[in-house]
Amino acid sequence: MKQGLFITFEGGDGSGKSTQINRLGQYLQDAGYHVLLTREPGGTAISEQIRGILLDPENGEMAPMTECMLYAAARSQLVSQVIRPALEEGTIVICDRFLDSSIAYQAYGRGLGSAVEEINGYGIDGCMPDLTIYLRIDPKAGHSRISGRDQDRIESEPDAFHERVLQGYDSLYEKYPERILCLDAGQSIEKIAEIIREEVQERIRRRQP
Repeated sequence: MKQGLFITFEGGDGSGKSTQINRLGQYLQDAGYHVLLTREPGGTAISEQIRGILLDPENGEMAPMTECMLYAAARSQLVSQVIRPALEEGTIVICDRFLDSSIAYQAYGRGLGSAVEEINGYGIDGCMPDLTIYLRIDPKAGHSRISGRDQDRIESEPDAFHERVLQGYDSLYEKYPERILCLDAGQSIEKIAEIIREEVQERIRRRQP
């Protein structure tokens, strides 16, 4: 492909994103494609430093708008330094979270509304995913999956917050059904991986001359 393919994974905590990202990345690499795996917030030295601030449980006093702007800043650096250059080289970029996360967590979860998209518009500069895999999971089920590990500042928010996040993701899926593939995260790992592979193969075929 002369132009790369930008794939993002979204979903609540415990939805299995990391597992599916690694499976898809390995599958595409084995098929001979150039693949780049990255994450949000993070993916660059600057963005990883911002990640540390955002997720540190000690920063419980962080204001919602501060949180939103920090996510946008980390995203801007990742797009300009990593994602856009890779796509221009024909690489398949797979990112763990992107703009949809900010809309779900800050616009819905924090109640910041349309300000989130406006702020992030400057950071992404028109760089949007070609395909988003949304692994849908009930917040309580998701938290039961991660109960045995230390939880970061966002993961430790109350149930009501995560219910609003789920509502945000569902609203995004209803708004962008052509871009977002919604999958039940309660299915088997292999079944989810198979559906994702088929969808990605179809998207690649559309991009090839």
